[in-house]
Amino acid sequence: MLQRIYGTAWENEEQLMAYLHFKEEAKRRDHRRIGQDLDLFSIQDEAGGGLVFWHPKGAIVRHIIEDTWKKIHINRGYDMLYTPHVAKADLWKISGHLDFYKENMFDQMDIEDEQYQLRPMNCPYHILVYKRKLHSYRDFPIRVAELGTVYRYELSGSLHGLFRVRGFTQDDAHIFCLEDQIKDEIRGVLDLTEEILLQFGFSRYEVNLSTRPEKAVGDDEIWEKATCALKDALDDKGWSYQVDEGGGAFYGPKIDLKIEDALGRKWQCSTIQVDFNLPQRFDITYVDADQERKRPIMIHRAVLGSLERFFGVLIEHYAGDFPLWLSPVQVRVLPVTDTQLEYCNNVARELKRNGIRAEVWHGERLPKLIRNAEKQKTPLMAVVGAKEVEMQTVTVRSRFSGELGTLEVDSFISRIKDACENRTSL
Repeated sequence: MLQRIYGTAWENEEQLMAYLHFKEEAKRRDHRRIGQDLDLFSIQDEAGGGLVFWHPKGAIVRHIIEDTWKKIHINRGYDMLYTPHVAKADLWKISGHLDFYKENMFDQMDIEDEQYQLRPMNCPYHILVYKRKLHSYRDFPIRVAELGTVYRYELSGSLHGLFRVRGFTQDDAHIFCLEDQIKDEIRGVLDLTEEILLQFGFSRYEVNLSTRPEKAVGDDEIWEKATCALKDALDDKGWSYQVDEGGGAFYGPKIDLKIEDALGRKWQCSTIQVDFNLPQRFDITYVDADQERKRPIMIHRAVLGSLERFFGVLIEHYAGDFPLWLSPVQVRVLPVTDTQLEYCNNVARELKRNGIRAEVWHGERLPKLIRNAEKQKTPLMAVVGAKEVEMQTVTVRSRFSGELGTLEVDSFISRIKDACENRTSL
């Protein structure tokens, strides 16, 4: 019987203590524990490993993430899509997934003597939407985006909370463009990526540019042109980056972006990939200025990667202490006694009417109600006693700023709205 023993060595005690603090912080921020403590999500054995159940509070955060993502994409010229979760297996033969990716795909289903496949990726669906009609060079660029759920087979031993699952939703988008539009489109994706990540508090990135591998599709000229366009877009953006020579996919060069969390850990989220393969496999074309059929450039891109994994990163980044605008419950209204319960319910209704996520908790002594709200990491507590009922006010306590004093309900609502709009705390 062998037992594996791990050890670390440090130059001084200061480094050792920093490492031990890091380990303790990582344990405290573990999204699996916080997800259970705050009732955000679960993975049920009865349903199977790697399949995520979003509970009401987690679903609210997901809705906010999706809503933010959609608004920014629509403002930047993307059209939204919804596509099926299954398709005929023949589609995955054309795309090459059955040849190169079969070990990560679930078994096929036999439906009326035809083979169907749960989708492992969204790309072929977006190509079918493109192919529904003939395009002119004047139509480009064409940008389509989808929050598409995909299914990939992972060994049970490799599953890990929200970070490694079997069913997840990708923030997938594809851009169809001309060769001379690649740089501008990539730059646009970099700007969009930064805008979305900054919304959620991520401002430090590690960027890698991966170039042509030894085995690749597409001629040298188009590879060179695409790689130069990616480099020029990064230089134009002013981001520093490292070049991974030969590290690109066989179908095109790519940019990978890792975000840095509160502990300095790096997480792979965003990716931008030029693809010369799928346009050829699906024989997609457009009509150029000379009325000749040409093949467009296709760009794959994701900003968050998957909603499940990004949510896990968010939980650990904030240790479950979400900022006010993102918190599933923004205000918990607490009566000193049940005598004030009717007024508390009226306050909560007014908060909800103004788009503020509020709930009323009662039935315990006030110190315990406050303690429970803090354990649930509720950003704001509105305490109501006899005096508050008489004056039609609330006494506000903030997790981030302490006691805020007594406020009229309208003033309280106005301050919350301003804080949410400016992404600040109260």
